[in-house]
Amino acid sequence: MSTTTKLPELFGSMVFNEETMKERLSSASYKAWKTCVTDGTPLDISTANEIAEAMKQWAVEKGATHYTHWFQPMTGVTAEKHDSFIAPAGGGRIMMEFSGKELVRGESDASSFPSGGLRATFEARGYTAWDPTSFAFIKEGSLCIPTVFCSYSGEALDKKTPLLRSMDEVSRQAVRILRLFGDTETKRVITQVGPEQEYFLIDKKMYAQREDLRFCGRTLFGAKPPKGQELEDHYYGAIRPRVAAYMQDLDEELWKLGVLSKTKHNEVAPSQHEMAPIYTDANSACDQNQLVMEIMKKVADRHGLVCLLHEKPFAGVNGSGKHDNWSLSTDKGRNLFKPGSTPRQNAQFLLFLAAFVKGVDDYQDFLRATVAFPGNDHRLGAQEAPPAVLSIFLGDELTAVVESIIQGTEFQEAGKRTLKIGVDTLPAIPQDNTDRNRTSPMAFTGNKFEFRMLGASQSISGPNIALNTIVAEELEQFADELEPSQDFRGDLEKLIRRVFTEHQRIIFNGNGYDEAWIDEAERRGLSNLVSTADALPMYTSRKNMDLFIKHGIYTKEEIEARAEIHIENYSAVISIEAKTMIDMIRHQILPAVSKYADALCQRAYHKDAMHLPCQYETGTAARIAALTDTLMACCDKLERDLAAIPEETMDAMCYCHNVLIPDMADARKAADQLETLTDSEFWPFPVYSDLLFYV
Repeated sequence: MSTTTKLPELFGSMVFNEETMKERLSSASYKAWKTCVTDGTPLDISTANEIAEAMKQWAVEKGATHYTHWFQPMTGVTAEKHDSFIAPAGGGRIMMEFSGKELVRGESDASSFPSGGLRATFEARGYTAWDPTSFAFIKEGSLCIPTVFCSYSGEALDKKTPLLRSMDEVSRQAVRILRLFGDTETKRVITQVGPEQEYFLIDKKMYAQREDLRFCGRTLFGAKPPKGQELEDHYYGAIRPRVAAYMQDLDEELWKLGVLSKTKHNEVAPSQHEMAPIYTDANSACDQNQLVMEIMKKVADRHGLVCLLHEKPFAGVNGSGKHDNWSLSTDKGRNLFKPGSTPRQNAQFLLFLAAFVKGVDDYQDFLRATVAFPGNDHRLGAQEAPPAVLSIFLGDELTAVVESIIQGTEFQEAGKRTLKIGVDTLPAIPQDNTDRNRTSPMAFTGNKFEFRMLGASQSISGPNIALNTIVAEELEQFADELEPSQDFRGDLEKLIRRVFTEHQRIIFNGNGYDEAWIDEAERRGLSNLVSTADALPMYTSRKNMDLFIKHGIYTKEEIEARAEIHIENYSAVISIEAKTMIDMIRHQILPAVSKYADALCQRAYHKDAMHLPCQYETGTAARIAALTDTLMACCDKLERDLAAIPEETMDAMCYCHNVLIPDMADARKAADQLETLTDSEFWPFPVYSDLLFYV
C-alpha cells in the first residue's frame, strides 16, 4: 500500500460485507437477510440461492476458485475443507457453480474432531451451517463461509454455537431491564468485545533448530541471558525495522479481512509485541481473533520470522496474554456500562454494574476455569499477569459510590450535590474517573470490563460465553424481582444496596501481585484455583452446570464433553512436552556436553604434560560430569513416570501436574546449569541471547 489514501478502499476488500451485499442483492433478498440477522427469522431457499450466486460471482471476481465452510471445532483453532466452484458443463467444459444449499449447509467427519464423548468414532457424520451474522471472506483463493458445527444428532461441537446462544440470552435479559427504565425502542443488546493480542517474534532459522519450539511452542530449556527486561527499555520503544515491516504487512492483511487492527507496539519482554483492535460485536470479534492468530503466523513466515503465541515461550521473561475488553451496547449504539450523563441512565448503569459484580462473585470459579490450560499456568500469578484469584477493580471514585450505597450514607460528588440511589436524582458519574490497574483480573476501565486472565493462544469464545451467561443470569434475577414491583424506585434502591453489600468481597482496588492480597482473598472467602488441574473440575460442578443448562447455552452432555476435552488436552500437552524434553536431553544435550567435557579433559591432559595449570579445564569438566549424571538421572525418572500415567482422564491430569511437571522442572534446572558451563560452539541449539535479541 503506497499511500494511506488507499486504506478506505483496502479495508474489507476481501469481505462479502453488508455494503457489498446491498450492491449485489435484490432489495427483497437484502431485506430478508437483514431481517434474518436482526430478528432470527430463517431464509427461504430462493433467497439463499440468490445470496450464494452473488457471493460466488464476487469471490470469482476476486480470484477465488474454491469455497469452504470455516468453523471453530473444540481444538482451539479453525477448520476448513475446500471445494472448487467447478461443475461439468458437457463437452469437456466446466461452469462455476455454487448453490444456496451449498452455502447454508455442509458436511464433515465429526468423529475426527474432539467431541469429549459426544460422538462415537464410528458415528462420523457432522454438519456445518452458515452463520448469516458473520460475513464471508476470501483467504488464499478460497471463499470462507463462517459456520457453526454440530453432530448428526444436533450437539454443538464448536465454539461459535454456544457463543451465539449466550449473546441471544444476555440480550433477552438486558432488554427486560431496559424496559423497566422506560426504553421501549431497543430490540437487541449486543455484546461488544475487543481482544488485545500479545505475541513474540523470533528468527525462523533459529526456531527450526529448537525441537521444543517446533513441538511445544515454548522453550523447555534455556538459561536467562545476561540482559532481559531489567532496563524496561523495550515497552513502547522504537520498533525495529524488521518488526515494523512485519507489522505493516500484518495490518494490511488484517484490514483486507475487515479486522479493525488499530494499535501496535513493543511489549515488556524483548521480542514481544502487541496488536489491539477496535471493538466489535462478540461474534465477529471471536471470528476475527482466530483470523488474527492465523494471519500473524503466516505473515511472520513471509518475513523469515516465527510468531509465538504460547503464553510463556521463555522462562524468566514476561509471557503473553490476551486482554478481553467486554461490554454491552444497545442496537442504537448506547453503551450500557458507560456511567452516563443523566440520572436515569446512572441508576440503570448501577443496576448493570451490580449484575456484573454479583455474577463474577457467584461464578468466579467458572471464570477461572475458562482460562485454565497448560500454557496459562506459567503466567497467572507470576508477577506479570493477574493472580489466579478473581477480583474486580472499580477505581476509587466508583468504589466510593458503591460503599456509600452499602452504608446508606451520602456521597459528595466533587463538591457538588450528594448522591442518592434513584431513577431521577442520581448525579453524573464521570467516565475514566480512575487510574488503570494492570494487576487486576477484571478491571473496570470507564465503559467496559477488561478480563486480563486470558492466555495469548486461546480462543476468546469460552470466556465471553461465560461472561454473557453469568450476566444474563443476574439480569434475569433482577428483572424477575423488579417487574412486579409497585414501588420501582424503592425496590430498585433496595436491590442495588443488597447486591453490593452481599458481593463487596469481590471488589479489590489494590496490588494483585502482592502476596498479602492472596491472604486477604482467602479471608474474604474467594477461591484461589492456582493451577489448571485445580480449575478444570469447576466446569462440571452442579452450580455451574445448572447455570448453562438453564439458559440453554449447553446441554448437560455438551458441557461435560467440553470439560473432558480440556482435561484430556492438559495431559496430552504435558506428555508431549515430557517426551520432547527426553528426546532433547538424550539426543542433543547429553551428547553435546559429553563432547565438550571430553575436549576439556584432552586439553587438561596436554596442559598437564607441559606442566601448565589446568584448573579451569579440570574444574569445569568435573562440574559438567556431576551435572550430566544428575540430568541423566532426571531424564530416566521422567521417562519412567511418563510411562506410568493413569488411564482415567482426571487422574491423568492430576498425575501430570503433581508428578511430571516437577520432574521436568528438575531436569530443566540441571540442563540450564550445563548451558552456562558449555562452550557455545558445543551447545546444540540457539540460546535465549540468540532468540530474544536477534530480530
